[in-house]
Amino acid sequence: MTSQTDTKQGTLDLERKPSIEMIEDAEDLRKPIDAVATEVIEVTEEDNARLRRMIDKRVLPVLTWCYLLQILDKFVFGYGNVYGMSASLGLQGTDYSLASTMNNVAQAAWMPFSTYLIVKVPAKILMPALIVGWGTAQACMAASHNLGGLAAARFFLGLFEAGCLPLFSVITAHWYRRSEQPIRVAAWYSTVGLGQIIAAVISFGFGKIHSEKLESWRIIFIVVGAITVLSAPVVWYFLEADIQQAKFLNSHEKAMAIERVRANQTGTGTREFKWAHIWEVLYDPKTYLFGGLSLCVNFGATVATAFGPTLLKDMGFTKETASLLNAPFGALQFLTIWLGSYLTQRFKQKGIILAAMMTPVLLGVALLYQANIGQERQLHMALGAYYCLSFIWSGNPIIVSWMVANTAGQTKKSAILSVYNGFNAIGSIAGPLLFNSRDSPRYLPGLRATLGVFSAMMGCNALCFVALYLLNKQRERQRVAVGKPAKIRDTSMLNKYETYGQGEGLGENALKDLTDFKNNEFTYVY
Repeated sequence: MTSQTDTKQGTLDLERKPSIEMIEDAEDLRKPIDAVATEVIEVTEEDNARLRRMIDKRVLPVLTWCYLLQILDKFVFGYGNVYGMSASLGLQGTDYSLASTMNNVAQAAWMPFSTYLIVKVPAKILMPALIVGWGTAQACMAASHNLGGLAAARFFLGLFEAGCLPLFSVITAHWYRRSEQPIRVAAWYSTVGLGQIIAAVISFGFGKIHSEKLESWRIIFIVVGAITVLSAPVVWYFLEADIQQAKFLNSHEKAMAIERVRANQTGTGTREFKWAHIWEVLYDPKTYLFGGLSLCVNFGATVATAFGPTLLKDMGFTKETASLLNAPFGALQFLTIWLGSYLTQRFKQKGIILAAMMTPVLLGVALLYQANIGQERQLHMALGAYYCLSFIWSGNPIIVSWMVANTAGQTKKSAILSVYNGFNAIGSIAGPLLFNSRDSPRYLPGLRATLGVFSAMMGCNALCFVALYLLNKQRERQRVAVGKPAKIRDTSMLNKYETYGQGEGLGENALKDLTDFKNNEFTYVY
């Protein structure tokens, strides 16, 4: 073969045999790039930084906007209650809690289907379809006239949102090196804080509209639902879900982008659904440990999501003031999400940082309980304690990036993230049910249960660390058995790009669709 050398013009040195042609000629992701898995494309640190900037500009804005939409749909439900939804629909006792949990019931029930759809349906089609679905369900909530109608709309809202977090996580894992993933997960997940702020502002603005024909809470739902549905065609146009078919990269850049993620050892995606991966998820201890973390975090998060505005109103604040007081809460959510993700990337530790970020949450719940237990409620302490709960939202992005970094194989990644979302839903179901209107305005039983849940989470976090340590030892024994070095340099966790396995005979499995159990070169991160 003749050699072409002008890499600045995007041509490829054919002496390296990459298989850029194979990548472009592939019918779709059903043809994994196993055939080129052992070929190494030269990527410099300058190339790495340039590609990362290109990916950030094209991929992250779409993920960020889409996640903001589904978070906004969730938050305005709490504000709908502040502006008279329960009174209008005649909700009593646990009716509001029941309606709040219906979207989580749908997410838990739809979990197996989410796994299948994420693997089989291209994200460019799947994501806009989900957006239209949950936006329509959000708008339909405004047409509710009783608990049954509201619960049905909430169910379909959850059904279409069920694939959101797993799909976003898989896309992030596909494009970014493991060292880059925490901050990128934070980029789209931090819209939880922005969603809280925007929901507060929208609710405050539209809540002041007084109409005999259309109540203010119905207007809020219609406006947010319409914004969501109108976003779907824009998302379809701009979304780039995988490297192989990205329009903003040329042939050489696609090859280098794939080479960038070789050290992740998590593959590059395939449309083949593998039942062996599903079986592995069932006996993988990480499934249940990460699921336990998700359950605990989202149990507590529901306190603020569904009951935050109501708690503030019951503390003695007016409904308008309760809405505005949640705006700084959203700002704190945004800041703590970025802080937690930055610390995990800076110190290359996830379990320790997760424990540190959950400590203020434990303190906040304890103080909130203390503020409500006396004869006279201590409103200033209660409000400060409530703001401490904002640290809850730093947990999910840390756990998600932790899972993504420690799971390989397209079907297995999709499955374990869907299971994670299922545990998320279960936690969100259990949380509101412990806050009954008969316990208002102090909600002491629910606060006691929340305190116990976050204490249990600390123990689950410690078990995750132990499990990952033992799994790393198991991979070391597998490598030694086939003549590979027991200890290998995990270049995916380096801040600067470094070619993986150069001169050590490593890297043959990196781009194949192997699970972390089947790939002896896989290294788990703590």
